[in-house]
Amino acid sequence: MPEEVQYSHSADIPGLTLSTARFAEFRFEPHYHLDCHIALIASGVQRQSFRGESLLLTRGAIQLMPAGEVHDGVADADESYTLHTFRLSPGLLNGFGEEITGKHYFPSQAAVVLQDSRLSDQLFKIHATLRQGMNDPIMNETYVLELLESLFARLKQPSPQTIAGALSSQQLRLVREFVEAHLADKIVLEDLSGLVGLARFRFLKLFKRTIGMMPHAWLLRMRLETAVALINANRNMPITEIAHAVGFFDQSHFTRAFREAYGVTPARF
Repeated sequence: MPEEVQYSHSADIPGLTLSTARFAEFRFEPHYHLDCHIALIASGVQRQSFRGESLLLTRGAIQLMPAGEVHDGVADADESYTLHTFRLSPGLLNGFGEEITGKHYFPSQAAVVLQDSRLSDQLFKIHATLRQGMNDPIMNETYVLELLESLFARLKQPSPQTIAGALSSQQLRLVREFVEAHLADKIVLEDLSGLVGLARFRFLKLFKRTIGMMPHAWLLRMRLETAVALINANRNMPITEIAHAVGFFDQSHFTRAFREAYGVTPARF
């Protein structure tokens, strides 16, 4: 089976790099990184030397490797393994970390291996979603915040801050009016949180508690419902034009999202 490495970068989240790799004979010689790595083993076993100890990483393990730590890596027992990683730049980690924990700086985290199958499965899903991209900046930002919140909650150093309360009716009105006025445009999480004077993480929590949906899911439904109204109002309007009018820059993404919501494609609605 050939070895393979794929890297993905998100224009919506500067400082985030994702990788998926399958290794058999390739050996990582002792090295270090200038960013933080979160590594997941999807299959097989990686043998690693770190601080004089030998580690075996298998599925269910989550390795947090901060910047500057020297380590290596190779397939165990001459068998292949599949590795998924998140690379988080110091700027990204500090920015998101401050929002989640409420700290004015992000405390340094020592290298650690967590054995947590449930959290590992959650991180695999986040990794896959981010790799797909889907031209949805709010969804991507939300998943990175959830990724770090889950890890901080597990490590408790630092712990995520507790968010209480709900959005007011006036705050919800401001958000809805903005979305309706900019539905055809690219909308990022800071656009919505800034309207009501909140950081992104606090806004996510309060919005979900108030509405019962995450902002990206609510925004997606707003776009689809508006598309339905356009289809009903003008049966001759081209599907591509409808997709662009409600903020989808990729017609295939629009068609897929529409089918998942209503059971048929826009052309058959």
